[in-house]
Amino acid sequence: MGRPFGVPVYVSPSWFLVAALITWVFGDQLDRVLPDLGPARYLVSLFFAVAFYGSVLVHELAHTVAALRFRLPVRRIQLQFFGGVSEIEKESETPGREFVLAFVGPLLSLLLAGAFYLGMNAVEAGTVPGVLLAGLMISNLLVAAFNLLPGLPLDGGRMLRAVIWGITGKPMAGTVAAAWVGRGLAVAVLLGLPMITHTGLLGAPGEEAGGMSTVMDALLAAILAAIIWTGAGNSLRMARLREHLPQLRARALTRRAVPVEHATPLSEALRRANAHGARAIVVVDGQGEPHAIVRESAIASVPEHRRPWVAVSSLAQDLTDGMKVSAELAGEELLERLRSTPATEYLVVEAGGEVYGVLSTLDVEKAFVKAMARPRP
Repeated sequence: MGRPFGVPVYVSPSWFLVAALITWVFGDQLDRVLPDLGPARYLVSLFFAVAFYGSVLVHELAHTVAALRFRLPVRRIQLQFFGGVSEIEKESETPGREFVLAFVGPLLSLLLAGAFYLGMNAVEAGTVPGVLLAGLMISNLLVAAFNLLPGLPLDGGRMLRAVIWGITGKPMAGTVAAAWVGRGLAVAVLLGLPMITHTGLLGAPGEEAGGMSTVMDALLAAILAAIIWTGAGNSLRMARLREHLPQLRARALTRRAVPVEHATPLSEALRRANAHGARAIVVVDGQGEPHAIVRESAIASVPEHRRPWVAVSSLAQDLTDGMKVSAELAGEELLERLRSTPATEYLVVEAGGEVYGVLSTLDVEKAFVKAMARPRP
């Protein structure tokens, strides 16, 4: 859709389904308020759907601008089923910043609701502009109110997390509390929303109670509950992931490597590796400078009787700058470096450029799974 503030904005295919649903429902409402519109009411409804998601985009842009202000990278904004999401790649450094980052979205939605209210009072009541502005005012109030509910993954949940983090000094404690509140909200939505609409607390008690409207209310409640429950669970998993990331250190996971020249037979290279207790092979030039890594998967694919006749250079992957990793990298910084240049093995070097060894992505994955499986005190 574009790159406001340098951040790409995408629209999920599910948005079109929701836009069609909004167009249909709001069109039926317009037929009662403005019966003279006729079929044109659906064009007005489509405009409302687009304008509503424009408001959602403003909400997400507020999060994005705050994140960029705090020097937190934002991968993208995605408009999707029931709203949008700003994919912020790093956690806030302080609970205060976390609170601000979460609060600015609902704040912008409230400001938009106020602006639409002023616009509604400036035009004639009962007209298309008046009805549109009233609908946008109400929808932005609902977006703000829903997002302020104190449970993850909603903005209110992030604010609750920030408060508990600030009190306890432990971000994980805030995440756990806000995630469980989020799961409670999911159950409340699943059980409470159909009951509220059935009893007429959000409007007149149903002329169609027990009919199609009841089914739609139950379906909407189930979808919202599933989104909140899943988001709360994902927040818990991401918190555990970030908690264990510091345990991933390039130096600790690196395999010792033996240097060989490009014409060395594979059998001889493996003999040298075994003699030195090494688990990796690096191909060097005549001056001893590394320029390729022999891939572990390629070694396994060569039958043992063929290894004396196969040169290591035919099994090696040439090194690029992205495949050279500092031995001091750890945690998120290490994973980001590996993600920026996908490969199966990386050359690990010291600060002065000396070869330390070879890092296998398989070893990183195993270490991560082991860390995640380890019980927490």
